[in-house]
Amino acid sequence: MKAKPALHKKIFVGMIAGIAGGIIVQYSGLQKETIETITAYVKPVGDIFLRMIFMMVMPLILSALALGVAELGDLKKIGKVGLRTLMYTVIVSAISVIIGIVMVTAFEPGKTISDEDRQMLIERFANSSASLQNMAVSVKSRSIGEIITTLVPRNLFEDLTRAFDPTYTGGGILAIMFFALMMGLALSVSHSEKVDTFKRFLEGLYEVVMKVIGFGMKLAPYGVASLLFSLTATMGFSILVVLSRFVIVVLVALCIHQFITYSLLLKFLGKMSPVYFFKNIKEVMVTAFSTSSSNATLPTAIRVTLENLKLPKDVTHFVLTIGSTANQNGTALYEGITVLFLAQCFGINLELSQQVFVVLLAILGGIGTAGVPSGSLPIIMLILISIGVPGESIAIIYGVDRFLDMCRTVLNVTGDITAAVYVSQLEHGSSS
Repeated sequence: MKAKPALHKKIFVGMIAGIAGGIIVQYSGLQKETIETITAYVKPVGDIFLRMIFMMVMPLILSALALGVAELGDLKKIGKVGLRTLMYTVIVSAISVIIGIVMVTAFEPGKTISDEDRQMLIERFANSSASLQNMAVSVKSRSIGEIITTLVPRNLFEDLTRAFDPTYTGGGILAIMFFALMMGLALSVSHSEKVDTFKRFLEGLYEVVMKVIGFGMKLAPYGVASLLFSLTATMGFSILVVLSRFVIVVLVALCIHQFITYSLLLKFLGKMSPVYFFKNIKEVMVTAFSTSSSNATLPTAIRVTLENLKLPKDVTHFVLTIGSTANQNGTALYEGITVLFLAQCFGINLELSQQVFVVLLAILGGIGTAGVPSGSLPIIMLILISIGVPGESIAIIYGVDRFLDMCRTVLNVTGDITAAVYVSQLEHGSSS
C-alpha cells in the first residue's frame, strides 16, 4: 500500500499552488473587481483554517503554560539542578530573542513593502486603517507601570472573553498568561496528592486542545493555498520579495545562535569542545529537522546524549525532558522576529520599551509553546494582538512557516543538550 504524503509536503504543494494561482490571476489582465470576486470565494477556506487555530488559543495557553511551569516540580526537592535549568532557560531564551530582534531591526525586512501594499494589508486584515492605528496608539500610550499592573487579572473571565478586543484596556492575553504562570508555579510547589486531579485535568485539556489543533492542521494545505492565493492575487510578486527577506533574516539569526552562542556557552560554561559536541549530536539535529518536533526528537536526544556525550543519566533525563517543552530558544527567537516583521509590514514602529515587552512575551511563549510542528503559531497570534497587529496577519508568513519550523526545531533541541552539558559540568564536573 502506497504511503500518504507527509503533511509538510502537502503544505508545500498548497503553498506552490496558491502562489502560482495568485500570480496567474494577478497578471492575467482581469479587472480589479473580478479579482476581488474570485478571492472572495477562495478566502473563506483560509479564514476557517485560521479560526480553527484561534479557537483553541485560550485553552492552549491555560494548559500548556501552566503545565510547562508545573513540570519543574517541587523546587525545594529538585534543588540546584532545577534552578540552574530554569535560569539557563530564561537567560539563553532572552539572548536568542534579542539576537532575533537586533537582526529584524537592523535589516527591516517588513519595511521594504510598498505603501500601496501596506495599505492593502491594513484594509485586508483590519476593519479599517483607523482601527489599526488606534490599537497601535493605545499600546504606545500605556506606561510600563500600567502594563505591569494590568498583568495581574482583576477578573479572569472578562480577560478571557475580551482578549481579542482591541478596545479593551485590561490585561487581556497578558493577564491570562500571568494567571497560567501563577497556576503552574502553585502546582509545582503543592502536595501532589492534593492537586493530582487538577493536574490530570490540565493534561487532558492540553491533549484535547492539541487534537483539535491537529484537526485544524489537516486543513493546512488548503488553508495555505487559499491564503497565499488571496495575497498574491492582490499583491503579486512584491509580497514574495518581502517574504524572502524575512526568511533570510530568520535563517541568519538561527545560525548565529546555533553556532556562535551555543559554541561560546559550551566552551566557557560547559567546558566542552564545540566541534566534539556538534559532531556527536548530528543524528539529533537531523531527527529534529525532519520531524519539526522537540517532543518527537526527545528519545533520540536522550540516547545520543547518554551514549555519545557520556553525560550523567539523572541530569540528562531531567534537563532534556523539561527542555523539550520549556527550553525552546529557536521558537522564542522566531516569535520575536515574526512579531516585529509583521509590525513593520503594518507600519507600526515599536519603541524600546515595547520591544522589551515583546522579548518577555517571547520568553514566556517559549515556555508555553507545544513541542510539536507549528506549535508557536498560536503564541505569535497572541503577541501580535497585544501590540496592535491583527492576529490573522500571521497568514502572511504561514506558507514559509513549515520550513522555518524545521530549522528552529534544530535550534531548540541543540539548546536542550547544551543546557544538559552546562548543568552536568556544574553538578558532576563532566567535560570533553
